[in-house]
Amino acid sequence: MSGLKKASQSYIFIFNMQGVAVCFDGVSEKPQPVADNNRGIIIPLRQTIKNKSTGMNVEIITIGDELLIGQVVDTNSAWMGEELEKENFRIVWKTTVGDDEADILEAVDRAMGRARIVLLTGGLGPTKDDITRSALCKYFGAKLRFSEEVYENILQIFGRSGREVNSLTRDQAMTPDVCTVIPNLAGTAPCMWFERNGGALISMPGVPYEMKWLMTNEVIPRLKRAFRPDVFIRHRTLWVSGYSESALAMALEEFEGEMPAFMKLAYLPQAGLVRLRLSAYSGGEEESSKAVAFQESKLCALLAGHVLSEDDKSPEVMLGEVLLSKGLTLGVAESCTGGRIASLITSVAGCSRYFKGGIVSYDNNVKRKLLCVSERDLSTQGAVSRTVVEQMALGAVSVLGCDCAVATSGIAGPDGGSPDKPVGTVWIAATVEDRIVSECYQLGVMRESNIIRASNMALLMLLGLINGGGLGFNNRQALLSCRG
Repeated sequence: MSGLKKASQSYIFIFNMQGVAVCFDGVSEKPQPVADNNRGIIIPLRQTIKNKSTGMNVEIITIGDELLIGQVVDTNSAWMGEELEKENFRIVWKTTVGDDEADILEAVDRAMGRARIVLLTGGLGPTKDDITRSALCKYFGAKLRFSEEVYENILQIFGRSGREVNSLTRDQAMTPDVCTVIPNLAGTAPCMWFERNGGALISMPGVPYEMKWLMTNEVIPRLKRAFRPDVFIRHRTLWVSGYSESALAMALEEFEGEMPAFMKLAYLPQAGLVRLRLSAYSGGEEESSKAVAFQESKLCALLAGHVLSEDDKSPEVMLGEVLLSKGLTLGVAESCTGGRIASLITSVAGCSRYFKGGIVSYDNNVKRKLLCVSERDLSTQGAVSRTVVEQMALGAVSVLGCDCAVATSGIAGPDGGSPDKPVGTVWIAATVEDRIVSECYQLGVMRESNIIRASNMALLMLLGLINGGGLGFNNRQALLSCRG
């Protein structure tokens, strides 16, 4: 090795699958590349001396410039993480890199050195910026070969829509010769499964519905056959109101200190609410399940009156279940929340069985003409008032023909406030049959936060009224304390 000039040092040589060497000097623990002059490339390096690949640890790598600049939001890794943990695969790292070969190689190299399973999404399309396949060929020392199986899948997909396969799309049938090719029945880019040193790297398209099809039908079943869990993962998530994140942490400080070492408590704050996730990572399935159940019962006792849901159900899901169980229908009348309440309600599958519709009455003329709000009250009380918001709720019931309704009217900000009604002033009303309640809340100065919090409060207010309470699960002071 002519490049190794310090003869007094010791070197450790590691060979990749094709027998090409990389070396570690005995001092710095930094890998030194050894050129493969026959191919004219530097083989990527796995930093395996200090990192340990244990159990069912998974790293997810998402690839694409669009993810880095915020043009596209990475929903892939969130979905993958949720689905994999159900099968006891623990996600320990997530990495996002752009469409740059050196960055992809570095990310893959690091991941292969610290995780047993590496999942990639993105960069497998037919255009020049899709370079994941070529980067993986370089990393694994592979050559491309034509896959008749992949090409037949492409022909079938194009044939269904009467299109002809062009040369760029045909090139997607060129696959590395050292991987297992998994046809993608949801798209043209195949899934590629590589193996090395007892671990696996699986590369999938970045299109969400293609990735989900592959994960559900191919990747997760294959992972379950190839790897046995050494840790059983159990989660339980509670929704809590009436606490800020910091206040809740202080209230649960002693509880957290008494938890077993294999358990964790995570705080997931939202506007006006906090989700508490209990997690257990133990070597026994029964041990994990029993530990989570026991700690959950302790939490519920400590937070009596503040736990909205014990099974990770959001307010809109809980409200929908109650409406269905009681045979009630719902309508909404929104001003400052601008349709967000309706959006939350319709995000729940099956909501058509109870949701009649909504009216976004931003302008006073819409309040007056569609919701029958008194013009006099609008002039004398103002749109942000108890009188107007109650008329909005009753108007929704009348116009939409529903059994119950919620209404909001306020000043979301950042401007539009006055000394009497500053930014963050929001009136909310809820009505069920012949009952109606309304309350004024002083929220904050951040527009988005005010809209989200007002929407959550409206759902909780109606839920409490249907269940026989007044303002929801907690009193007004408890709801307002969520500001911290």
